[in-house]
Amino acid sequence: MCLILFAYHHQPGYRLVLAANRDEFYNRPTARAAFWDDRPDILAGRDLTAGGTWLGVTRTGRFAALTNYRDPARVKTNPQSRGQVVSEYLRGSMSPADYVSSLSAAGHHYNGFNLIAGDLSSLWYYSNITNRTHCLDSGLYGISNRFLDTPWPKVKNGKTEMARCLRAGHADAKTLFAVLSDETPACDKELPRTGVGQEWERILSPVFIRSANYGTRSSTVLTIDLKGTVRFTERTYSPQNGQFRDAAYSFPIRM
Repeated sequence: MCLILFAYHHQPGYRLVLAANRDEFYNRPTARAAFWDDRPDILAGRDLTAGGTWLGVTRTGRFAALTNYRDPARVKTNPQSRGQVVSEYLRGSMSPADYVSSLSAAGHHYNGFNLIAGDLSSLWYYSNITNRTHCLDSGLYGISNRFLDTPWPKVKNGKTEMARCLRAGHADAKTLFAVLSDETPACDKELPRTGVGQEWERILSPVFIRSANYGTRSSTVLTIDLKGTVRFTERTYSPQNGQFRDAAYSFPIRM
């Protein structure tokens, strides 16, 4: 994922409202979101190169999502796949607090990432760059390719638009997909400097990214209401013709 916007115990009637974009090279093989054949309790997309995922939820209400930390100077040789961080949490039974704590000893095996991991009791944030864990209070948050709530333009603008939608009582996929589709680039003076050069900083600055070989591959809206109903909608995009395809799921959490 390259952008995660989420309201945690912030919107009346909801434990979680999450809207996220996954940005990736167009030629990286990916399976659309579905319940996994080998773990039918897990709903997530799947990276077919390394087998992990970037965002998912289980029938028992465990959920997690991850963004990459962008810094070419920190790229490791032969790292472990960051997608395994999410999939291992979804497969397991450790509490979010215990799981992110366990990453403190293992986070150095991966390239930089930010993780949120939660269940019906709590939501935790971890970055292997700082190697610190943080239990999140209720609120509206955003993560791109730096840290939680680093005020990059796409994070600030995404949070502002999501807040506007939620104030109007709109937590539906159609409305939040509109937030995630914003292709407005940041002005040069607001661009971050992450070591990829100004041209790429411009390309990567919108909420929704398009380029010749890299861009937003999918958008996901995940909500968990106070009654324990999960609604998960993934929109996948075709870079060749701009068309998209939606897959929607809804189920009650199994207590």
